[in-house]
Amino acid sequence: MVVADAGTIIFRVRGGLELTCQLDNADGSHVQQALSRAFKSLSSRVRSESLVFSVSNSSVFIWPNKAVHIIPEEVTEDTPCRDIQQHIQVDENESSKRSSKKKDKKSPTTSVINIDLMMEVTGPAPLAAASLSRVNRKHHFVRMTLPVDCAALVQKDDSIGAVSGRLVGALCDQLTDMEKVVLQHSKGTSLLVPQPFHFLLPEPAGLVTVVYPAGVPDSQLESVRKDLHRRFELPDDRPYLRRANAFHFPDEPYKDGYLRNPHTALNHPSMEDAKPYLVQGVYSYHHYMQDRMDDNGWGCAYRSLQTICSWFQQQGYVDRDVPTHREIQQALVDVGDKPAAFVGSRQWIGSIEVQAVLDHLLGVTSKILFVSQGSELPSKGRELANHFQTEGTPIMIGGGVLAHTILGVVWSETTGQIKFLILDPHYTGGEDLQIITDKGWCGWKGPEFWDQNAYYNLCMPQRPKTI
Repeated sequence: MVVADAGTIIFRVRGGLELTCQLDNADGSHVQQALSRAFKSLSSRVRSESLVFSVSNSSVFIWPNKAVHIIPEEVTEDTPCRDIQQHIQVDENESSKRSSKKKDKKSPTTSVINIDLMMEVTGPAPLAAASLSRVNRKHHFVRMTLPVDCAALVQKDDSIGAVSGRLVGALCDQLTDMEKVVLQHSKGTSLLVPQPFHFLLPEPAGLVTVVYPAGVPDSQLESVRKDLHRRFELPDDRPYLRRANAFHFPDEPYKDGYLRNPHTALNHPSMEDAKPYLVQGVYSYHHYMQDRMDDNGWGCAYRSLQTICSWFQQQGYVDRDVPTHREIQQALVDVGDKPAAFVGSRQWIGSIEVQAVLDHLLGVTSKILFVSQGSELPSKGRELANHFQTEGTPIMIGGGVLAHTILGVVWSETTGQIKFLILDPHYTGGEDLQIITDKGWCGWKGPEFWDQNAYYNLCMPQRPKTI
C-alpha cells in the first residue's frame, strides 16, 4: 500500500531502548513485577527532559519534553512540519529521479521524516561521595534492547510542538504494548523480544502499530489478530494484520529488486459513466529474463503465475517463496498433469495449469472463465468488475495465444465500454518504472488488444476466507 496524500507527512521515530532489571528468582509473579518496574522506569525516561529527537540527515535536534527546545533556533515549536524538510539533505540521485518523472504519472507524494531516538547521558547533578556495599546472593540480570519504532501520519501544517507531543505519547503507548507482549510470553527468566509492525488500515483506523513477539509465527497469533480485527472494525474474512501486511514506507526500497504495483503510476482512462475496478493489495512484477532465467518466448504464463503467487505471499495468505519455473513444472508432475520429462523443459503452460499449481502449492482455488474468441471479452465486464471488487486478485489470461495478467478494468455498466489494465510478462528489460509504463508493458488497453478470433481462458484466483 502507499499513502498518496500530498498534504500529509509521516514522522517515524526509531531507536533502541535498553531494558534492564535484576531478577532474584524465577518465580512468575516476581519476574512480572520486576519487568513492570523496568518498563515503568523506561517510560519515565521517555517523558523526561533527557529525551532527544534527532532528525535524520539534518542538524535539527528536538527536546520534546524540555518546553520543546529545538536546535537550530529558527525552528520553533510553532514551525509547521513541512518546513522541517528544508533542513534535510536529499540525495542528489534520488532528487534527479523524482524531477525526471513525467507530469501525467502519479507517484507517492507523502514524505517520510525519519527521526533517531536519543537520550542525553549527562546533566547537572550535585556532588556526592561514592557509597559502596557488597551483597552476596544469586540473581539473574536481564538486559534487552527494545527496537522502538513509532510512526505518526500528520498534516503538513501541524506544528512541530504538537507532533513532538504525539510522538512522545506514541513511544509511551508502544512501551506499554511491549510490556504486555513480554509479560504474556515470558517463561521464567526467558524473554521474547517485542517487535513493532506498522499497518495502513482502511479509514478511520489509518496508520496503526502492533507489537508482536519475535519468533512466534503468525499461525500462533490468530487469537491476537481476531481481537485486533474487532478493535479496528475490520472484516473477518481477509488478513490485514499479518507480518506480510506490514506497511512499506515510501522511502525504503524493496530488497529483492522486483517492482511493486507499477500500475499505481498510471492515471485511469477517462470514459463516460465508467468506474475503475482494480487489484487490491501488493504484487511483484514478474517478467521474462528475471532471476537469471532465459524464458524469452515460452515463459509468459510462468511469469504471470509468479505475479499471482507474489500477491498471495504479500497479502499474508502464504509463507512460501514465489515458485521458480522448475518448482512450477514439478508441481504439475506431482499432480499428474505432466510426465516427469516436463521438469527442466521449455514447454508452455496455460490457465488450467496455472489453476492446478495454485491449488497444489498455495492451496488456492480458482475459477476459470472461458471465451471462445477475443471479441467476446468486452462482454465480460460485469464478471471482471465483480472479481476485482470481491476477490481483488490478479487474473491470468491465456489460451490459444500469449499469456498476460489482468490487473483491473474500467467498465461502464450503462454503455458496456471497457478498458483492461494489463501487466505484460513479455518485457525483457530492467526494473525501470518509467520505461515499463511509457512503453505500455503495464498499461490500459482497449478491446482491440486481444486477438479477436482466438479463444481465451481466464484463471481467476479466489481469496481464502481467513485472517
